[in-house]
Amino acid sequence: MSLKHWPEQDQPREKLLRQGAHTLSDAELLAIFLRTGVSGKSAIDLARDLLAGFDGLRALLEADQDTFCRYHGLGPAKYVQLQATLEIGKRHLMARLQQGEALTSPELAQQYLITQLRHHPHEVFACLFMNNQHQVLAFESLFRGTIDAASVYPREVVKRALEHNAAAVIFAHNHPSGVAEPSRSDEYITEKLKQALALIDVRVLDHFIIGNGETVSLAERGLM
Repeated sequence: MSLKHWPEQDQPREKLLRQGAHTLSDAELLAIFLRTGVSGKSAIDLARDLLAGFDGLRALLEADQDTFCRYHGLGPAKYVQLQATLEIGKRHLMARLQQGEALTSPELAQQYLITQLRHHPHEVFACLFMNNQHQVLAFESLFRGTIDAASVYPREVVKRALEHNAAAVIFAHNHPSGVAEPSRSDEYITEKLKQALALIDVRVLDHFIIGNGETVSLAERGLM
């Protein structure tokens, strides 16, 4: 049955308008994005099939073009729309951070870093550079490593902090293994960076370790 023949209260778009986007399931949200189904399947049926085929929403959102377009009901146009939607979300988070919400909402900074780093198959070390009001000046992926580790050079971090005239920074890097537990190496490089940046009066506010389903804050763990 087509979605337009569903009772109005059960249609995903009407449900979103009535109750808010947060009340919709992954399949319902995806059905709104798809707009139409395929022969013999409604948009919600197609959405459920896609979620099963990709083993979840995250894998679908992070799929490359070839993998995405391999599924019936998807194609280059849908891939372009999805990438544009994801980028809009990232830019919205950055706009909020640049307006100073990092000061009152550290979880917002964490969420932005997750969107930037979680999908990488290799380790990436990144930094949010901020001013005295904790407004974000810039985000940069500074170092890339193998699947196991990244080489982080304090001198380069200090250089970038000076170029941005930063007063504070938040570090983040992903663990491609999916396990967010910080290693001794993570603690060691954080301390080295703190010492280097202290020489130019730049504060290190936190270092997030981003895993598959969990993110660990070194500051909350008392490891900084």
